[in-house]
Amino acid sequence: MNQATPHVGSPVGTFTQLLSSTRRGARLARLLAVTELRSWGASQDLTDRAALVVAELAANAVLHGRVPGRCFRLTLVLGPAAGRLRVEVSDARGDLHPLPCPTATALDPLSTGGRGLTLVTALADHWDCVPYPPTGKTVRADLLDTTA
Repeated sequence: MNQATPHVGSPVGTFTQLLSSTRRGARLARLLAVTELRSWGASQDLTDRAALVVAELAANAVLHGRVPGRCFRLTLVLGPAAGRLRVEVSDARGDLHPLPCPTATALDPLSTGGRGLTLVTALADHWDCVPYPPTGKTVRADLLDTTA
């Protein structure tokens, strides 16, 4: 069962949700992120960029980080004073880390994949990958609100 965990009373907006490692779970991650950011009063620009970043990271968690019977976790942390949003997507495959983004000229124009992290790189101010104990990983992306 999926459960949202908003942390009320905190000076920073925080949202955490466990989602099934399916295409439906990835789609729901994007919808939940948009709904939560709107409820926090985030700018439209930040919300739009975050929706795309969440969609890409959630799709990667489902496609490359799936372990049967295990969920992935979406976490959003908004620092309103700093105008910074951190998106975290954690999955169970700590043995498989994202590769550095290929250059645009190295991409196969006929390939149906391989552009997700290039898109994340273009939309986020920074992204990285860290261990998620005991055996998983978390891909984190920081987005600055350019309208703040």
